[in-house]
Amino acid sequence: MVAVGTGRSGDETGSEGTSPSLAVSGESDEGAAVDLVRARTALLSPPPGARRLGPAALREALVELHDFWLATRAAAVGVGPGSGTALVAVGALGRRELAPWSDLDLVLVHDGAGRGRGRSPQEVARIADALWYPLWDAGIGLDHSVRTVGEAVGVATEDLRVALGLLEVRLIAGDPELAERLSSSARQAWRAGIRNRFDDLVETTRTRWQRAGEVAHRVEPDLKNGRGGLRDVQLLDALSAAQLVDRPAVDVRSARTLMLDLRTELHRRAGRARDVLQAEDAHELAGIPDLGVADRYDLARSLSGAARTVVYATDVALRSARAALPRRGLAALRRTPARRGLDEGVVEQAGEIVLAREAQVTRDPALVLRLAAVAARTGLPIAAGTLRRLADAAPELREPWPRAAREELLALLAAGEGMVDVIEALDRTGLWGRLFPEWGAVRDLPPRDRTHVWTVDRHLVEVTRRASELTTRVARPDLLLIGALIHDIGKGRDEDHSVVGAELARHIGRRLGLWPADVETLGLMVRHHLLLPHTAQRRDPEDPATVQRVVDTLGGDPVLLELLHALAEADALGTGPGVWTPWRATLLGDLVRRCRQVMAGDGMPGPEPLSDDRLALARAVAATGNPEVSVEAADELTTVTMTVAAPDRPGLLSRAAGVLALHSLQVHAAVLVEHDGVAVDSFTVSPRFGRLPEASLLREDLVRVLTGSLDLPARLAAKERDYSSSQTSGSPPATRVLWFDDEATGAVVLELRTADRIGLLHGVAAALEAEGVDVRWARVSTLGSSVVDAFCLEASPEGEAGEHESPGTGRVVPLDPTRRRDIEAAVMAAVAPDPS
Repeated sequence: MVAVGTGRSGDETGSEGTSPSLAVSGESDEGAAVDLVRARTALLSPPPGARRLGPAALREALVELHDFWLATRAAAVGVGPGSGTALVAVGALGRRELAPWSDLDLVLVHDGAGRGRGRSPQEVARIADALWYPLWDAGIGLDHSVRTVGEAVGVATEDLRVALGLLEVRLIAGDPELAERLSSSARQAWRAGIRNRFDDLVETTRTRWQRAGEVAHRVEPDLKNGRGGLRDVQLLDALSAAQLVDRPAVDVRSARTLMLDLRTELHRRAGRARDVLQAEDAHELAGIPDLGVADRYDLARSLSGAARTVVYATDVALRSARAALPRRGLAALRRTPARRGLDEGVVEQAGEIVLAREAQVTRDPALVLRLAAVAARTGLPIAAGTLRRLADAAPELREPWPRAAREELLALLAAGEGMVDVIEALDRTGLWGRLFPEWGAVRDLPPRDRTHVWTVDRHLVEVTRRASELTTRVARPDLLLIGALIHDIGKGRDEDHSVVGAELARHIGRRLGLWPADVETLGLMVRHHLLLPHTAQRRDPEDPATVQRVVDTLGGDPVLLELLHALAEADALGTGPGVWTPWRATLLGDLVRRCRQVMAGDGMPGPEPLSDDRLALARAVAATGNPEVSVEAADELTTVTMTVAAPDRPGLLSRAAGVLALHSLQVHAAVLVEHDGVAVDSFTVSPRFGRLPEASLLREDLVRVLTGSLDLPARLAAKERDYSSSQTSGSPPATRVLWFDDEATGAVVLELRTADRIGLLHGVAAALEAEGVDVRWARVSTLGSSVVDAFCLEASPEGEAGEHESPGTGRVVPLDPTRRRDIEAAVMAAVAPDPS
């Protein structure tokens, strides 16, 4: 075999390289590929007055353009009919699905030396160089290989990617007989070897799904590699080529077209190869008339529907293909698998859940949910024919549901991981919408919050899955599961989703046949599902007024408190990675513990006094006047409490926060206490990376900052530049400032929502200090690349100087709207990125 270029792994054709280390110069027509690039640019950015091609027309034009250039180039270097060589395309060009920035996947096939028309290795290498180098020199992405038919088929038997790629062979130029021999040999080898390669094919596919996620339910789906994406459509083609299943149906081909169109426009908009549709892309793509969608929500629903179609077809095809694999030896003599009874009217056959022969489809109202619960419990898929029969013949459940149906629903929801695919299968065939008509408003609905990785409907299912792991922590696991399933059911409407959802929850509860008291509890769960996390983040859990407000809101009901606590944890876990943290668990748990004490009649818990260690630290500072730093490790070493004690003075919070940021410590919470003229500031922190610094180093830098020998702003700016340069690019979320007033205590909470960065708390605290505002406590929640920071702002004690006091009176002036606008402007300025 003649090999050209440097090594590269992972291409579809078994290519040996992409770009050589040496450039070829002196070729008379080396600029020809530059003309190809210019023509491609003209297609992507037409001159004024020229028609903009739609995505399908653009792909076709790009295929014709590259075919023409490659055929012309090949003919010029001696690749023609009867030449013993052929240039063939595979991959996107072979399928005629070339996106603007797709790589070219090319194979130069030759007869090999010694055959009648065979060329010498040197001749083949010269032809390959003449084909590849102009493309490389023009910066065109290229995957390539040079092989005989036998060599190509031999590599395909060892490399699954190569085998799949050779199923897409299309002649560009050269000997048609040679190209046909390669195509037919590759397909014959694929059919002959599929029995031994099927498990590897399935394993590779599942690994890809796990890595790329699901197109239908991800907020930022991978159109190419995700489950339900373009790779899965190619998988269906490969199974069809193996003669295990029929060719994809019309709905799958329509789904392919939509995803190809989106990927084409994504490439055109980005000016580079892109497969992941990011949230900010949806707004612009939705405005393209050729896509036929009204807005980003319509786009999300169309894409999700297309991906679900592909997922369903792929799942059915994989099961059908496995059943159709050729049998050998004793396996060929085995009889049709017997049916195994699993529940009333439900049996297992050939690894699928099917209806028993005696099943009363039209007369058994609980049959759909019973079958679904069995499927979720066993992990076996429901046969496609069974789903179609149920969709056609199963009766509607009347209100109130019979007890048997309600119990089967709870069994389904309690199945955990197994229920996810089952609910998806029911929803795909319309059965889930019959059970919960309210589901239509949240189906495929993209979330408004960037921390969510799922669409709203999938988020509800994921939260229910998480809640199934917490059922032993509550007295009413049935209400926990149902509440988790519908807690966001009010989204997709113009009103507050908690208020709308509470009313819908009551309707659902009555339809399910719950007792009136349980219906009311379910409504309150949905209405107040954000009460605990929002209170823990925006209020001081040690404040008796905060605790009393939560208790009063819940009517003093400890069962409802218990349910909301578990739901809050499941909700965070089902939102996305990093949302539920040990610190958040501690914060929420402390609030719930205090509420439970009040509900039990144990009295209102007061603020916790300074611990002995912190009291000793404060006394040491009072005696010496020197700052001190201590570290208290919790049970897990990733999050610790660092206490900074120093003589109380303006600006201490911002300086202490800056020193922590300088040592790459991420602050999750700050509680500020004054004791005999000593500020005792406790920070809950974890390292962004690396290990925790020594307390002595923090103390040394704090002293230098307080004495002015360390330029903290300059050091932080340099550190932020270094840190941000290693982060991925993307549009940061818009910064928002919200205000919350606590009428009981008079406290004012400023909530800041913005992108996370090094030194953020330092900058915001400095801005508040400059405005003459005292910070009583701060809570920081990091959610992926975003943060939600809450600051409790407090007027200075009466008689002390402060910018918000009436001069000479010592009387505190409330933070009126004008004062708040000034503070908000200062905070926004502190958050704004440095233009340098």
